[in-house]
Amino acid sequence: MAVSRTLRRLLRVRELEEEQCRLALESAQGGLTRLERALAGTVERARGGRRLVEASARTGELADRFAGLEESIGAERLAQVLSPRIEAAQEEVILLREEFLAKRVEVRQAETLIGETEAQDAVEAARRGQQALDDWHRSRQFRRTGNAAPAQSSDDLSTGLEMGRAAEGEESPVPET
Repeated sequence: MAVSRTLRRLLRVRELEEEQCRLALESAQGGLTRLERALAGTVERARGGRRLVEASARTGELADRFAGLEESIGAERLAQVLSPRIEAAQEEVILLREEFLAKRVEVRQAETLIGETEAQDAVEAARRGQQALDDWHRSRQFRRTGNAAPAQSSDDLSTGLEMGRAAEGEESPVPET
């Protein structure tokens, strides 16, 4: 039973779906990383604003104080906006990872099915090859003996003997295995 074209096509489709899921997962992870970096940037921006406020307190520059306060407030607002987006991106990454793993399992199942079918085909081909060799060997023995009946194996002889005795009503001396 050869591996059907449909099964190979199914494997190819599953591999393509797995690749698409992998790319979507990588994209979502990249987006999450960018958001997390932006959040880390807001922390640095807030620190810079606090440093401006401290510097203005020493120098008395009112403009620096206002700029520092605005930087801190802007960083807090940006952090408030980024936090829900990061949570949503994390959830999306989790869902895409689960989908990717499910597609990976589907691909492995199709590969296993094809592998098992190919293994069965190989066993069947080996069996047929051995049977052809056995037939060739028997025919060679037949030709050597001068067209006499080929020799029977001991299993064939004992089975024939048992069958003959059973027909005559005798008990077989050879135990059945």
